[in-house]
Amino acid sequence: MLTALLALGVLAALIGLVLGYAAIRFHVDSDPVVEQIDKLLPQTQCGQCTYAGCRPYAEAIAAGEADINQCPPGGEATINALADLLGRDPKPLNPEHGEHSEKTVVIIDEQVCIGCTLCIQACPVDAIVGAAKQMHTVIRDECTGCDLCIPPCPVECIHIVPLQPRIGNWVWPQPGEQDDRQVVHG
Repeated sequence: MLTALLALGVLAALIGLVLGYAAIRFHVDSDPVVEQIDKLLPQTQCGQCTYAGCRPYAEAIAAGEADINQCPPGGEATINALADLLGRDPKPLNPEHGEHSEKTVVIIDEQVCIGCTLCIQACPVDAIVGAAKQMHTVIRDECTGCDLCIPPCPVECIHIVPLQPRIGNWVWPQPGEQDDRQVVHG
């Protein structure tokens, strides 16, 4: 018994050394500018900027392949933040990529849902749960409001609703802005 434990300990130490060496030898530094840009983006993964998600868009901005005004979900606030970070002049949102609107989420009319799973396949953030031929539902806190689940739905049971401000998502208004929103507890 003692021999087996000793052998396992030596094997674990050896594997740890090999993994430690591999981590040092094959370490790839990521670009800190890409990380900073990615943190400023809204993480909707909607693809409206013509990139597959926020990270590829951040990489394209850092490489000079994309402009800072291609993100409708982020709107003017994100464009201004990106301009400040990168030392560029702010630009208006490029209308080719869509219009900025208030944050929304989707809900599924569970009485109409036929369980086709097409919405689950279209959701880039896995905010929809359900099984084949069973009712589906949206995890509201995970939904980014990208609306990519709506076009594939054959029975039109997915609806857009405005995101109601709550303690977890309420943002202090900028000076000079009128804030008619109220915090909803729940």
